[in-house]
Amino acid sequence: MRVAVTGAAGFVGGAIARALGARHEVVPLTRREWDITSGPIDGRADAVVHCAALADDSAPLGRAMLVNRIGTRNVVDSFPGARIVHISTSSVYDAFTPSVRVTEDTPLPSRFLSSYSESKAAAEAELPPGAVVLRPHAVYGPGDRTLLPRVLAGIRGHRLVLPEGAEVRHTLTHIDNLAAAVELALTGPPGVYNVGDDTDVLLSAVLKEFLVRRGRPDVAIRSIPYAAAFAAAGALERLSRRPRLTRYAVSQLGAERTLDLTRAREHLGYAPGPTTLAGAEGW
Repeated sequence: MRVAVTGAAGFVGGAIARALGARHEVVPLTRREWDITSGPIDGRADAVVHCAALADDSAPLGRAMLVNRIGTRNVVDSFPGARIVHISTSSVYDAFTPSVRVTEDTPLPSRFLSSYSESKAAAEAELPPGAVVLRPHAVYGPGDRTLLPRVLAGIRGHRLVLPEGAEVRHTLTHIDNLAAAVELALTGPPGVYNVGDDTDVLLSAVLKEFLVRRGRPDVAIRSIPYAAAFAAAGALERLSRRPRLTRYAVSQLGAERTLDLTRAREHLGYAPGPTTLAGAEGW
């Protein structure tokens, strides 16, 4: 199968392109080959895995919509008749309340905490009926320079202060599990699927293990009440266009974010592995 992969220079797109390359003819599309905001191209592929996105919760809404919504429209228009596998996000679910084993049938909210969430929800509306939408949460793994490594930037001395001490359950998504879901989605039934690691984990435990593997066992995770962190982030957002802490970040760190994977297991044959930080020393 000839498979085009947008965002192939990024963490997610690059890993997916490499994984699919063992069994398919992969056409990697980076911004150098095609800026998806510039309009459609004359694309030729049996399937397109759309990974390109602006993943920035502080981005201006107009810019986020241009990349994530209009860019998705241009991808669809560029490959008429191709199977579209769209890498969305669990961030399209309501961030104002905990996500407890949330299912794909959960109505999307009418208000959002970030331009990223709002624009990714809008992007899903640009997809044709035969598309596959994958909604992972917190993608991590070798090559990740955004998610878990950002934890290190929040350390002050020997302390890492997090909403509720991150004592909440999450469904994380190892990049290998996401790549496996993409492979299945190339030929599986169309629809929307949550994807993630095999079992939920306590976020604080994962972060502690990550700190140890990255050579910082001296760092202690301290707690700040969710409401106080949320209010502080709101104040910072009013003072700065790019605050160091956002309400979206607080909502992701201090509330449960678990996904129901039943649909992917039953309809795609998805069988993910467990959460693992193997090799985190080199991330």
